[in-house]
Amino acid sequence: MEHKQFKGHVILLPYPSQGHINPLLQFAKRLASKGVKATLATTHYTVNSICAAHIGVEPISDGFDEGGFSQAGNVDFYLKSFKEEGSRSLSQLIQKFKDSSTSVTCVVYDSFLPWALDVAKQHGIYGASFFTNSAAVCSIFSRIHHGRLALPLTPESKPLMLPGLPPLNFRDLPTFLRFPDSYPAYLAMKLSQYSNLNEADWVFDNTFEDLEGKEAKGVSELWQAKLIGPMVPSAYLDERIKGDRGYGSSLWKPLSEECMEWLETKPSQSVVYISFGSMVSLTEEETEEIARALEESNLHYLWIVRETEQKKLPKWFLESNKEKGMVVTWCNQLEMLAHPAVGCFVTHCGWNSTLEGLSLGVPMVGVPKWADQLTDAKFVEEIWRIGVRAKEDEEGVVRRQELIKCLKEVMEGERGKDIKSNANKWKELAKKAISEGGSSDECINKFVQHLMAIVEQIN
Repeated sequence: MEHKQFKGHVILLPYPSQGHINPLLQFAKRLASKGVKATLATTHYTVNSICAAHIGVEPISDGFDEGGFSQAGNVDFYLKSFKEEGSRSLSQLIQKFKDSSTSVTCVVYDSFLPWALDVAKQHGIYGASFFTNSAAVCSIFSRIHHGRLALPLTPESKPLMLPGLPPLNFRDLPTFLRFPDSYPAYLAMKLSQYSNLNEADWVFDNTFEDLEGKEAKGVSELWQAKLIGPMVPSAYLDERIKGDRGYGSSLWKPLSEECMEWLETKPSQSVVYISFGSMVSLTEEETEEIARALEESNLHYLWIVRETEQKKLPKWFLESNKEKGMVVTWCNQLEMLAHPAVGCFVTHCGWNSTLEGLSLGVPMVGVPKWADQLTDAKFVEEIWRIGVRAKEDEEGVVRRQELIKCLKEVMEGERGKDIKSNANKWKELAKKAISEGGSSDECINKFVQHLMAIVEQIN
């Protein structure tokens, strides 16, 4: 990919977890495909897990170079260290390119790391905040930051009504807002995203106009984001980036080949794919209920259970279900969702997983556990109507009968036909947004044009 004209150099800085690295790395690929030099700056602990064509990868420090967050063991401690060490090492990285022919034009930083904007400004370069969650969720948190909403949010009796958003019941709200004392460090981090946002030159969000234009417009006076998603590898959407079948980052070893071979033996749309992402940890009771539901439903399944979670699987389940299903520690989720044998996605409704399921047109069963997943699940079921949300009992557990009901509804019922039809509709709209001339593609083009104008001014 040779581009003679220098169109600017962007450093992209993700929060170092899988769900944050993936969309920022994908944005880097989109920029590189348009001729911009893109460098991903990530922590020493994650740097070796990243390999993407045409993208530079450079290490920065979070103060825990051997083990990352798990080495720190405490959220407050980790974030404080990352701010100090990250600011210093990001500054050194910008300096490293300063006297070269590819000096840095802009830092695109994960909105979880607002200190990166201060570093960019100290070097006299541009800064852009990148939000990795939905516009609906940003709408709620930005209002809290600006004092328009007070915590805790307790609309037990009547729904929360905000401009651009559907009525949100108590069960639809992010856990941090219902129980602000439960995760004080995470809540502080969510709110800090908006602390210096008025000084950012651009704000990007991984969503798209047809999906959340109304939600973004409803909060545009406080949060003026350019919608540039879905940040899903090009092979599954517009196919304009050659060979772009995966994000190019995996913090765990995927067992995709084995999964693909198994899927090849299954009929079309007959398999339930289950994954709770890279962060959610289920209890033994919750794991048992899912196992019982899969056994009793008699459906084929592919269940992703991370290595650290494997001990929670019931022994009887592993021994008795080899014919119907497969349990693996990790895989390339996009390849699985794109396979014709997969007919349903049981998901925690993390924003990346939600966008992947939507972009690939796979009907979903939402089993949200915490944070923004509850709000995402509301939209999956009621607004976009591409799935159903499983109901928890009074102990907060989705019981086997409830999960079986949801699976049958999506895979076999009349409602399932409508869900499949809506899923196909959204798949096409996602593809249109990022294709040439689409709303997200145009936003990215405008950003690239700005970068080129900056470079011309300097030269």
